[in-house]
Amino acid sequence: MTRIAALDDALPGDAAALLRSCCGAEQWVHAMVGERPFETLDTLLAVAEEQWWALTPADWLEAFAHHPRIGERTGARAQDERGAAWSAEEQAGASAASDDVRLALAHANVAYEAKFGYVYIVCAAGKRGDELAALAIERLSNDEDTELHVAAEEQRKITRLRLERLFGDDA
Repeated sequence: MTRIAALDDALPGDAAALLRSCCGAEQWVHAMVGERPFETLDTLLAVAEEQWWALTPADWLEAFAHHPRIGERTGARAQDERGAAWSAEEQAGASAASDDVRLALAHANVAYEAKFGYVYIVCAAGKRGDELAALAIERLSNDEDTELHVAAEEQRKITRLRLERLFGDDA
């Protein structure tokens, strides 16, 4: 884990690299670098959420593109090593799923992307593969605007989880 003081004191490029492993939206990273110092985890998390909801849908889509499909290893845009490792851990339930569940997830990923135009985003940490597949199928009934906001909320959860993992020693 990294101390918040190290983030607060880091050069802008180094701070951006740390934050980028938590969320791939460049506008969010830029805003967060500019909001320093945070001093506490609670402040960091509050500002992160505020900055997330201040983004445009295009920024959200940029963040989504950094995630691999559920059950896969790489996204449309590369994550750094830390982000890729976290994605693998977060998707452990999908990785441990039976072949039938992995096939259902693959089909759900394709259907989701065909309908919405972006990767299925879900905070997968702690969820089994069958849960992830069922959620994807359930969310296919959403209209485009509703689903974009559901996906944005899932990304917010992922970002928060990653910030807590990275800076949780300051709690």
